[in-house]
Amino acid sequence: MAYLTTPEDISTLLKYDTFLFDCDGVLWQGDVLIPGAKEALAFLREQKKRIIFVTNNATKSRKAYKKKFDVLGIEATEEEVFGSAYATAVYCSTVLNLQPTDRVYIIGMSGIEEELSAEGIQYTGGSDPLDCRAGPYELDAFTDDPSVKAVIVGLDQYLTYTKISKALQYLVRNEGCHFIATNDDSTYPAKLGILPGAGSMSAPLTYILKRSPVSIGKPNKTMLDCIVAKQHLDRHKTLMIGDRLETDIKFGIEGGIDTCLVMTGIAKPEDVGGPNASDIKPTYVMRTVGDLVQLADS
Repeated sequence: MAYLTTPEDISTLLKYDTFLFDCDGVLWQGDVLIPGAKEALAFLREQKKRIIFVTNNATKSRKAYKKKFDVLGIEATEEEVFGSAYATAVYCSTVLNLQPTDRVYIIGMSGIEEELSAEGIQYTGGSDPLDCRAGPYELDAFTDDPSVKAVIVGLDQYLTYTKISKALQYLVRNEGCHFIATNDDSTYPAKLGILPGAGSMSAPLTYILKRSPVSIGKPNKTMLDCIVAKQHLDRHKTLMIGDRLETDIKFGIEGGIDTCLVMTGIAKPEDVGGPNASDIKPTYVMRTVGDLVQLADS
């Protein structure tokens, strides 16, 4: 593990051809860019490096992420964005081989819905106003629907007792119904602190069912396999840059690529040094992705 502090240290990163970037906590916090992030990305593009944005945030589709990049003034294409919503939709269409008559029940937001629609998969729940309405839920309101073959759980800022109850019914009543999580992040970084992540949304069902969902996003191999297949990457010339040891860095390590941890999101200095340091070790540690701008100025 190497700490990159000087321009000479940071220049070692230029040996990589492809840079995978986490977004929340690396490029921005909420809707606020991390200082130097925009300039760092522009510098890498000037060096003819390939850039891919890899995010566990399933609240937005690739199309919606492109709009966010545009608003923040960051160059990006939809093809460069790999979110857990997209990977989950691809998993349903290619691995589960869901048919046009099949449906999935969603605990989540519009990002999952948009990516499922793009893959030709029908869904229920999600942003449905009836399911988003707070209040009690009685089983006499539930209608059996054997066409529901999977329950997908992602970050849901409109999580309700109704959604949890309906998801539970599908999982226990429909034989072979798949339990899928877009990712298992416990939290995600916001401008003023941390907020509950997608893993917190699936936790009630995990506790009830006494089984864990198949998790698609980082650090799971499914996401990286999708990226490698679509982009034809050379893993030995690829670097993953992230702010979380248990997701971003573990994702890179288990996928056979080098990693760089930045300190602008979840991870803290004591997580990589000292008596209570994590067993997950990045290849490099850098204060912020904005430090790459030092190379442009040197």
